[in-house]
Amino acid sequence: MTPAPAPSPDSTGRAFDAVLCDLDNVIRFYDTAPLAALERAAGLPEGSTTDLGYAPETDLPLLLGRITPDAWVESIAAGLTELVGAERAQELGRALADAPFRADEEVVALLRRARAHVPLVLVTNATLQLDADLALLGLTDLADAVVSSAVEQVAKPDPAIYRIAAERAGVPMDRCLFVDDRQENIDAAAALGMTTALYREPEDLRRALGPCAE
Repeated sequence: MTPAPAPSPDSTGRAFDAVLCDLDNVIRFYDTAPLAALERAAGLPEGSTTDLGYAPETDLPLLLGRITPDAWVESIAAGLTELVGAERAQELGRALADAPFRADEEVVALLRRARAHVPLVLVTNATLQLDADLALLGLTDLADAVVSSAVEQVAKPDPAIYRIAAERAGVPMDRCLFVDDRQENIDAAAALGMTTALYREPEDLRRALGPCAE
């Protein structure tokens, strides 16, 4: 794919007028250590449950709001039962669904600073539990708007969810900075003319935000 040309800075010196930011693996991080311990005890390679649970055919119905988290756990357990038995498969699926999570405070601080300059919209493939999750994280006031796949019934990297997010931000797509940890989501945003930043560590976000991080 040919990268989209970089937008020109405006009179403020910015190449963007809104920040569209992913949630998971940028702001929110899960502790999978308890799950990994259960997998070792079951004789499974670490990550087996996550690989199954996050496979598109398993988690997309959840992320589009078509099934409940409990139904998602059941689908994970069904895929593991032949390997570890029904009871342990259910335990593994539940451990993935109930994995504890935290917010990266450095990233949160950077985004709060950015929001003092431009609108901030969270754009996330999430479940219908997102509002409750944000409340647990203390982040209900972090963004100007939240665009959730389960509510909109469209998931990244479908171009439609990016268009919705830009509309909520109130700026043209070519004046949006999009931040995500997945290359396919970045590529989809770039194809729509957005400025993009592939997230690996807080410094990636700080660099992309430039003066807005101050």
